[in-house]
Amino acid sequence: MLPGEQVDLAVEVFRMLSDATRIQLLWALIDRELSVNELADHVGKTPASVSQHLAKLRMTRLVQTRREGTSVYYRLENDHIAQLVTDAVYNADHATAAVPDHHRPDAGVSTLPTSRGEVSS
Repeated sequence: MLPGEQVDLAVEVFRMLSDATRIQLLWALIDRELSVNELADHVGKTPASVSQHLAKLRMTRLVQTRREGTSVYYRLENDHIAQLVTDAVYNADHATAAVPDHHRPDAGVSTLPTSRGEVSS
């Protein structure tokens, strides 16, 4: 059995992933850093709304920040978050398509590199 605290934290992660805007934000942050304004443009929301989502993601340790002058840049906390979001998106792709986009080389869907530098699907 998993320790109760670990289960509680996992539940909180899934709670954070139960929002479409937060999924879009985390997806946008795979393999890059972006500012609040860049993320707001990317998801089509106001910077104030995006900031609220990012605060929740930061509080649950899904994203971290880096300050450069007056700008704050966000990135994923670790590769596990990138894998979790990618797996959730790809699983949804399997549920909605006969041939999922991430299995089609011509679809332009990004994939995460494996530990050996290969691309996974």
